[in-house]
Amino acid sequence: MRIAEMRNIGVVNEAKLVQVGIRTPEALIELGAENAFMEVYHLVDKGSCLHLLYALEGAIQDIPKRELSERRKEELRNFYQQIN
Repeated sequence: MRIAEMRNIGVVNEAKLVQVGIRTPEALIELGAENAFMEVYHLVDKGSCLHLLYALEGAIQDIPKRELSERRKEELRNFYQQIN
C-alpha cells in the first residue's frame, strides 16, 4: 500500500512525506502524526496547517479526520499552537 492510499492522504501530501523519508504507511505509523508533521513542516512546507496534522492522525487511526475524538483534536491543536 502507498501512503496516498491511506485515508486523508493524497498524492500531494504523500510527496511531502516521501521528501522527508517517510515512504510507507508503516513508517508513518511508527513515527506518529506529530513527528511526521514536524519533519514536513521544518524540511518541506513551513505553511503546513493543522489540517495536515489531523489528516496524518486520521490516516494512522484509519478514520476520516473529522472523526478524530475531540480529546485528540485538542491535543493536536495544542501541539500545533506550540510550534506557531
